[in-house]
Amino acid sequence: MEASTRRRLPPEESRAQALDAARALLIESGPQAITLKAVAARMGRTHANLLHHFGSAADLQRALAERMATDITRQIGVAVQAARSGAGDPAAIVALTFDAFGREGGGALASWVILTGERGVFDPMLTAIRELVEQLSSNPADPADRVFLAETTLSLVLTALGQALIGQQLAAALGLDGEAARGLALRHLLAAHDAHGAPRPSQD
Repeated sequence: MEASTRRRLPPEESRAQALDAARALLIESGPQAITLKAVAARMGRTHANLLHHFGSAADLQRALAERMATDITRQIGVAVQAARSGAGDPAAIVALTFDAFGREGGGALASWVILTGERGVFDPMLTAIRELVEQLSSNPADPADRVFLAETTLSLVLTALGQALIGQQLAAALGLDGEAARGLALRHLLAAHDAHGAPRPSQD
């Protein structure tokens, strides 16, 4: 079916589909693959259709970054809440955070930021993570409790991001398993809880 005869989508649905297509291209082929032409082809739509909704490739990329930041922060929030409450399998908590930067595209988003220099793209994610730490602190009046939560979050996020960017290659160069960073993150998570006297995530 020709693009011109396709069902006309409501604007929000069309934008959502375009962002889905752009995210898939980012994860599969990297930031250089996100062009209006490539996204339109992926959707079976026209270049003009995407121009109507986004104005430019840069606007499309910014919209994608904002959506991914929201999605990734939500996943990190789930992991941190589980770690904070002592609920859930610790390996699952680590996996959720690593997946947010791996298969869900957080690492690809970071590579796009590095490539373009658009560091402001990270602002929504950083703000959301900071607010998350504030909300999850069980005793806001206790600076040590907040520091513990902030450090746990920092460790998980940085390790997961590093794994997404270069983890497998670096591990291989060191003669380690490609997913060794996950084990390191898990041990650090459990050790941090023990040192702080917080409940460990359940290992049942």
